[in-house]
Amino acid sequence: MRQIEGLLESYLFRARWLLAPMYMGLALVILLVNIKFIRLFYEFCLNVFSGTANQLVVGVLTLIDVVMLANLLIIFLFAGYENFVSKFSSANEQDRPAWMGHVGFADLKIKLAGSIVAISAIELLKAFMELDDYTDRQLAWKLGLHGVFVVSGVLFAVMDRLNRKGH
Repeated sequence: MRQIEGLLESYLFRARWLLAPMYMGLALVILLVNIKFIRLFYEFCLNVFSGTANQLVVGVLTLIDVVMLANLLIIFLFAGYENFVSKFSSANEQDRPAWMGHVGFADLKIKLAGSIVAISAIELLKAFMELDDYTDRQLAWKLGLHGVFVVSGVLFAVMDRLNRKGH
């Protein structure tokens, strides 16, 4: 029975490598986000002299939004791989981001929630900059959803803090 248990545990431990292709997929998503950023940047450059000040602000916020998404993907990719698959042994220590290797699963949830709130805030600000493009109902939904994201983020942080005090 002990031998079967050992084989089962060995199989389950090795199964974590089934996540590796998913993290490779996230790395490819970052490439696609780069392509989207380049297209948006090109369009922004074409309109920078002919657009209004509000359009300029919305264009900059859109670019920031895409960069934040890419940053979120990098954090999730590195932290997820290191927490659930394997440590990065080939990473150059001098070039390694300071947070790498120190972001646990709870930290990852907080960073994810914070990023969603920030992205939602940018989207809400963009909507307020272009009020004529939205109905009152659409703005109410955006505001309501942003409120839900904020409350969820705060609750995640409170739960994490309570959990850390318990340990």
